[in-house]
Amino acid sequence: MPGHEVVQMLSKVIDAGLVDLAHALDGGIGIVEGFTGDEQRFDHAFIVDETRDAGASAARVAYTGGSKGEEQVINAFRGRPDPEAAASLARRRSRPLAAAGLLWLGLVPALASVHHKAVAPVRNVAAVPPVAAAASAPAATTTDLAQWCARLVTVVPGVEASGCRASGLIAGVGRSVRGVPLWANDVLPASGTPKFKVLLLGGIHGDELASVTLAFDWIARSRNVKASAMPHPSRGAKPTIADVGWRFVPLLNPDGLLHSPATRINAHGVDLNRNFPTADWSRDAQPYWIKHTHKDPRRFPGPQALSEPESRWLLQQIDQFHPDLIVSVHAPYGLLDFDGPPPAPRRLGSLQLDPVGVYPGSLGNYGGLVRNVPVMTLELKNARAVPPAELAAMWNDLQRWLNEQMTNPGVQASAQRSPVPGTKVIGSLRGGD
Repeated sequence: MPGHEVVQMLSKVIDAGLVDLAHALDGGIGIVEGFTGDEQRFDHAFIVDETRDAGASAARVAYTGGSKGEEQVINAFRGRPDPEAAASLARRRSRPLAAAGLLWLGLVPALASVHHKAVAPVRNVAAVPPVAAAASAPAATTTDLAQWCARLVTVVPGVEASGCRASGLIAGVGRSVRGVPLWANDVLPASGTPKFKVLLLGGIHGDELASVTLAFDWIARSRNVKASAMPHPSRGAKPTIADVGWRFVPLLNPDGLLHSPATRINAHGVDLNRNFPTADWSRDAQPYWIKHTHKDPRRFPGPQALSEPESRWLLQQIDQFHPDLIVSVHAPYGLLDFDGPPPAPRRLGSLQLDPVGVYPGSLGNYGGLVRNVPVMTLELKNARAVPPAELAAMWNDLQRWLNEQMTNPGVQASAQRSPVPGTKVIGSLRGGD
C-alpha cells in the first residue's frame, strides 16, 4: 500500500476528530486518545478505535500489507466494519508485517507535515502516560456567566446562550486543572427549605456532550416547577415534587470538553469517574486498570484517590449539600443504572433499568456504597445529542419517581444517613461509565 494513501486515510480520521495522534509502532500504527471511543487497545500492528456515537460502527484494522491490508485500512477509515477484526492476537502477530519499514520510513514524517504535529517514535504505547488535554481558550477561565455561556454554546449542541444565561449558574471557588471555574446553581422550592435534595451532574467525561445538554434543559424545567408551585396548604400535608431542592453541576470536566477534540479524561489525563475515594481504591483501582482495561489511557484512575481538583470539589459539594439522590449523566450505552439504597425506578424515558455494577473509584461506588446515597446513572444513547422529546420523557418519569419516594415513610433524609463500608462489586465490561 503506497505510503501517501496511508497518510491520506489517517489524515481524514484525525481531521474528523476520531483521534488526536497517530504514530508508527514496530510494524503497525498506534493511536493515542479517541474522541467518543469506548475502549482503545494497542496491539502489535493493530488499531482499535471504537465509537458508538451516532451509531458509528467500530473501526478495527489489522494492517498486514498487500491488497488485503489495503482493503482493511481503507474500509475501516471509511467507517465500514472489518470482517477480520475478531481475529485472535496470535493470528494477527503471526501474519507477515510487510508494511513495517514503510510505516517507519514514510508514515511519521508525512503525518508530521500534514498536521504539523511533532510526533516522537514510541516503542510501547501501553506504557505511555495518558495524554493530557490541551490548553483551553482564554475565555474559558472567565467568571462572567455571559462570557462563559458564549464560549460554551459554541461546543455543546442544544444549549442556547439565552438559556445558559438564565440558568443562574455561579462560579464558586472550584477550578479545573487549567483554572476553569466549576459552575453550579441551586434551585430551591418556594418555601426555601427542600424536603428532598437532588444533586445532578453532567460532563464528568468531557466527550459526553449530551450530558451537559440535559443538565441545562433540566435546570429550566426545575425552575418551571418552582414557578408553578402552589403554596403549601398545611404543615401536615405530604411533600410533593414542588418541595424538591436541586443542585446542578452541568460540567464537571470543562478541560476535557473544551479540548479539541473533546476527551473523556481531564487535563491531567485522569478519568474522574475512577478517582473517587471508594473503599477498594487503594487495593483495586490500579490493578483493575492494568488487568481489565490494559492500561487504557481513557480510564486511568489517577495516581491516588482524589488526586484531581475536580473530584475533590465534587466531594465538597456532596458534603455541603447532603443530597438524598445523586443523578450522574453519561453516554452512550443507553441504559439506566442505580447504586445504593433501593428502590430504583424501572425506567426513565427510553432508558431501562439495567444495573452494571460499580468500579473502583466510580461515583456509583462511592456515593451508593460508601456514602449510602442513591446514585442514579443515566447512560444516554448518544454522546453528542439527545432528542427534546426524550429529555421531557426522562424528566417526567423522574418527577413521578421522586414523588413516590417523598411520600414513602421509609425514605431517609440524607442528614440522617451515616456512611457504610463499601462493598466490592466489580462492574461488567459490557457497558458503563
